[in-house]
Amino acid sequence: MAFQCQRDCYMKEFVTSVVSCCPAELKHEVNGKKETLKGFNVKLQDTILFPEGGGQPDDHGLIGDVSVVRVTRQGPEAVHFVSSALEEGQQVQVKLDWERRFDHMQQHSGQHLITALADALFGYKTTSWDLGRQRSTIELDTPSVKAAQLQTLEEAVNEKIRAHVPVNVQLLSIDDPAVEKVRSRGLPDDHAGPIRIVDIEGVDANMCCGTHVSNLSHLQVIKLLGTEKGKKNKTNLIFLAGNRVLKYAEKSFSAERSLVSLLKTGPDEHVEAVDKLQKSAKLLQKTNLSLLRDMAVLIAQNFKNDPQRGSFFSLHKNEKCVSFSFNRKEGDNEFMNIIANELNTEETLVFLTVGEEKGPGLFVLAGPSGPVAELGPRVLEILQGKGAGKNGRFQGKANSLARRGEVEALLQQHCKQLTSGEE
Repeated sequence: MAFQCQRDCYMKEFVTSVVSCCPAELKHEVNGKKETLKGFNVKLQDTILFPEGGGQPDDHGLIGDVSVVRVTRQGPEAVHFVSSALEEGQQVQVKLDWERRFDHMQQHSGQHLITALADALFGYKTTSWDLGRQRSTIELDTPSVKAAQLQTLEEAVNEKIRAHVPVNVQLLSIDDPAVEKVRSRGLPDDHAGPIRIVDIEGVDANMCCGTHVSNLSHLQVIKLLGTEKGKKNKTNLIFLAGNRVLKYAEKSFSAERSLVSLLKTGPDEHVEAVDKLQKSAKLLQKTNLSLLRDMAVLIAQNFKNDPQRGSFFSLHKNEKCVSFSFNRKEGDNEFMNIIANELNTEETLVFLTVGEEKGPGLFVLAGPSGPVAELGPRVLEILQGKGAGKNGRFQGKANSLARRGEVEALLQQHCKQLTSGEE
């Protein structure tokens, strides 16, 4: 069975009737999170909403005033998932999200054209393709595509677009001899009804269930963005067709204008300007890291040279067992480990943290092996973090440093107990 969307890909509204409506659930991804939606599966007498298949995503639209979330194919029938129930036998008007559909038509027909000419020009077979939200990819059965071949292919596909080549759809019975002459990657196991052939006159005849333009001129233009290494010694060809090319040009020009304003140079000098900035940034990072190391050593030396130093060192504030304090919001593991390495941790319990005072951060607890092994898990629990320790050092990530004062109090108490015991 061919749906109305396959008989007339340009139809935007259609009146039909509800055949069945039953409760259903749909696993749906919203903003990267998987959710289970409760709704209804609706089957119509016919539909202009394409069910996903052949590498093409499904259509969106309305049945009456009810939004269609997903359209899938079950054998010869299309199943529409909606949020509200519809009455069986009810006559309804189906409205298509035309912008989404026409975009899919342009990308899908563009893929057929690129696939056919890549094969004709270079013998590169298409093994799969993906119609992405922003760009589409054709997997070619070749280890690589040369830049000159890419240019030749792009010129050839756009020449066919300018030639206004018609695109026709034929429905053939499965035993028709003509079926053997068309390009195909096989039929679905549950296929039913006639075979649908999409024929780009004089260019390609391909077995396909998707929606397509009626003339290559409707593609407007195709841009081959480049290639990437694919799986199993294959090459992924990335392309845009039709309105996506216009949107890409608009977005690129907007980014170019922003870069002109930021870099204070013309577009031709942007790469050179960014390269200089990156080199300057790397030099500054190297200098800052060197200063950070020197600062860590100086902090440790100041503590060691203090005749009044106690048996506990904290990076943040000086309590009864603290003889040195240093306030710092940024840093890294290296900064903390340099301080710990410089101090005599066999005699001193060291607690260092880096990060926002009440936000996430890093921590190091260093000192005699026994106390560190005993206190480390408790510190981890208070800071709601993850970490591990051995050989007198316990370190990790803290989800929140808001309770670091409690850690200091815990360690101070331990210092007092040791001091009392020695006395």
